[in-house]
Amino acid sequence: MAITNEQLAEYEFLRSMRGDDYYPAHLVAKGGDILHALCERIEAEPPRGLDELYELTQVATEQFNLLAEEFDAADSEIETVAREAIAEDFAHIAQAYGFADADVEELVADRDW
Repeated sequence: MAITNEQLAEYEFLRSMRGDDYYPAHLVAKGGDILHALCERIEAEPPRGLDELYELTQVATEQFNLLAEEFDAADSEIETVAREAIAEDFAHIAQAYGFADADVEELVADRDW
């Protein structure tokens, strides 16, 4: 499914991680897929408030928790730069869908990274 939100349709998720040899490209792509799928879920069933948005972002956060294990297995990790890139994209998504008051820490509250 294509993202219809104009701010996100052509947005490059995890931009600061792309092209950095420390982060395996296929795993960065998987992270981008997680964020893309989050957008699709938001568009398919728009959250009626922050609590519903946080429920959706927690599912994506749990997927990143699993992806972190793949980064570790590839001699990489979701460290400071990656954590910030992921959190920034979660915040950008929330903003783009009209949740400017979303708390970034709450968006990724269940993170293990």
